[in-house]
Parts: sequence; structure tokens; C-alpha cells
Amino acid sequence: MAQHELFQPLTVRSLTVPNRFAMAPMTRQASPGGIPGADVAEYYRRRAAGGVGLIITEGIRLPDPAAGYPYAVPTIAGDDVLAGWRRVVDAVHGEGATIAAQLWHQGAQRDDVDGVVPVSPSGVDGLGRPKGRALETDELPRVAQLYAEGAVTARDLGFDAVEIHGAHGYLLDEFFWERTNLRTDGYGGSLSARTRFPAEVVAAVRAAVGPDYPIVFRFSQWKGTDYTATIADDPTQLQELLCPLAEAGVDMLHPSTRRHYLPAFPGYDGELSLAGWAKKVTGLPVIAVGSVGLETQFRSEKRGQVIRPAPVDRLVEQFDAGEFDIAAIGRALLADPGWVNRLRNGALDGFTGYDPATALAALN
Repeated sequence: MAQHELFQPLTVRSLTVPNRFAMAPMTRQASPGGIPGADVAEYYRRRAAGGVGLIITEGIRLPDPAAGYPYAVPTIAGDDVLAGWRRVVDAVHGEGATIAAQLWHQGAQRDDVDGVVPVSPSGVDGLGRPKGRALETDELPRVAQLYAEGAVTARDLGFDAVEIHGAHGYLLDEFFWERTNLRTDGYGGSLSARTRFPAEVVAAVRAAVGPDYPIVFRFSQWKGTDYTATIADDPTQLQELLCPLAEAGVDMLHPSTRRHYLPAFPGYDGELSLAGWAKKVTGLPVIAVGSVGLETQFRSEKRGQVIRPAPVDRLVEQFDAGEFDIAAIGRALLADPGWVNRLRNGALDGFTGYDPATALAALN
């Protein structure tokens, strides 16, 4: 497959990715005190050396106590932390790959065992239960500023882009979702109102990093507490959700799905994926993700089950049809850092699959 378009570069603003494969963001909790060590740099370096064009980091806690827990999740503030990220960036660049920092606020999903009160749109979690407290309207600009400050820090550290985590039931997704956004001010109610704060976050980041620095936004229908959840029930609602983000400054969308090949809205199109619809309604470049190269969708593994490899024919068909621009790989890269090079060289028959019992990470 070495000559396939999947192995050609893609340029988005100041970012040029050498091929169309990304490493999906996967939380590891392997940075004691929030400091990414030499082992973290080596972890990412190996995937870059294995052929990945764009590394998207594990979720990076914004520098606020309420933003995330445990503290072994890396953050983006402090001299030791920044030195650690510089090692990561240099290691990835040394292998000819690019890297984006994923900025993460856990919202109501933050564990409160350390006494820090989680904050969210309405003080309820993904099951509708009271948890933490609701953010006051006048607190929202400061939260948006945290994302902006994190993005500037990432840019100054040499990261090639930032990804804003707005998926899986975390803070920004809690604004999108009716179950977790019960607000009665201008940030709740209709879908357009629920999209308002995430768009303000994007606008704050864009104003801080300037016009040429790439911003990726990750979103999802499914949540960590409900795989069947939806924000948009049809293409019109998806457009209502995504276009304000694009207008605010998003350059690329990263729709997170558990199976990249499933149609998003079967009643409207029997084949088009969520990635395909996102690209269709916004015109933006899109990253597709979800069980690429594996037989079983994410988080459906049984204890002790080894997940076998699957053909990538459908992925190639989707790419050739223009449904997405980059494919993000998760569990397959945990099993084999050289998965992309295997695909390039026609050697995927040597890929044996994924064993959850020995994996060091899980998608966030």
C-alpha cells in the first residue's frame, strides 16, 4: 500500500502531516505528579518511528484542580512538566512525525476522592445523579481561558496543533448533552444554546494562538456512561452542533466512534459514517476512529479475550470515497507500535491482535 493516498501528506494551516494516520489519544495515568517522564517520551517516539504521521497525546489536564484526577494524568503547567513535554515533542519530531496536545477537562466525571469538588454545566453526572456543583455563568470565561492558556503553552512547547476534548461525557460534551445540561441561562435549552460554551472555548483558543495554528475538536455521540447516547439525531442537528465550532475557529474535526464503519444516520444514508457526515455538513477535514484494524469495537472486550486483527478494506473504501482525511489508530498501536509501517509494507499478516490484559492504556 506504500503508494496509496493514505501515505501522502496532508496540510492543515501550519500543520503538514506526512501521512494519513494518527495515534488516537489514550489515557495512561503514567505521569506521576502530572510530569511526563522519559518513559512517556519513549512511548510516543516508538509509535512515531512505527509510521504514525500524527501523534495525539493522551488527555492533558488543564491547570486547575477541578479539571482532572488522578494526578498521574499529565498536566501542562510547571517547569518539570514543561521540560517533560519538550522531551516528548523532540522525540516525536526526531522520528519525522507531528504531534498534537489534547486539552482535557473532566467535568462531572472527575473523581472527587481527594476532596476537590467537580464542576459541570448543571452539577449532575452522565447518569443524571447529583455530583459536584454547577458552574456559575460568570465562571465560564475563566474556564475558556484555561483552554486558551493551555493551547498557547502547547504551541510554545513545539506541539504542532492542539485538540480540544469535547467528547465522551467530559466537560464540553456535558454542555452538548441534554442529560447533563439542565441550564436555564443562555447556555442551556436548545441545541444551539448548548453548543454556545464549547464554541466560546474554541474562540478563546483561536484568539490566543493566532490564525495559523491548527485546532482539532474531538466530539462523540456515545458517552462513557451510555454507549447509546446521541447529541444529534439527524444530519441537520449535526450541522447545528458542528457549524458554530467551525465558525469559532476549528480546523479539523475528530468524531469519536466505537466502530468507524457503521452508518451514523441509517435513515438518511445506509453507509455514510459519522466522520463522513461531519465532513459533509462542515466541509472541514476529519479524523475517523473506532476499532481500526481490530475485530471487536472499543470497550466490548470480555475479560481475558484477545482481540483479533481485522482487514482494513472498509477503511480504505471510506477514505477513497472521501469520508475522512486521517484515520486514528488506538488499540492496534498499543499491541504493535509499528502497525502503520506493517500496513505500508503489506505485512499486516504478522500482526497478531490486541490483548487487553497486557495493554498499558485505554481510549479516553
